[in-house]
Amino acid sequence: MAYVPVPKDLTKVKTKVFLGLTKRQLLCFGGGALIGVPLFFLLKDYAGTSVAAFCMVLVMLPAFLLAMYERNGQHLETIVHNMLSVFFIRPRQRKYETNNFYIVLEKQHQLDKEVYRIVQKDKAQRKTK
Repeated sequence: MAYVPVPKDLTKVKTKVFLGLTKRQLLCFGGGALIGVPLFFLLKDYAGTSVAAFCMVLVMLPAFLLAMYERNGQHLETIVHNMLSVFFIRPRQRKYETNNFYIVLEKQHQLDKEVYRIVQKDKAQRKTK
């Protein structure tokens, strides 16, 4: 009898659309081919086939990385966005701030004392009248 492994985590299972590739991979490979193949034919006459092929590979490499690279369930653009926000957008050192409940209680106590003093002064003024 044939043995078929069933993954325990079904979130890692991806739907294959065509030739064992996902929709994302097909779109990225198609976009890379739309840019790289015409570039190869344009450069082949001027720079030679090896230089044109090298340029085609360099131009198609980002599309390949966008399609295939995934780390911890995150795609390349998510990883790059997170790295840019950590290194350039957010401040390097973040301030350590806490919500000190004791200070709030102390302010409330001061306000209560002030209110009590005002009430006592008002009572004293009423008695003298």
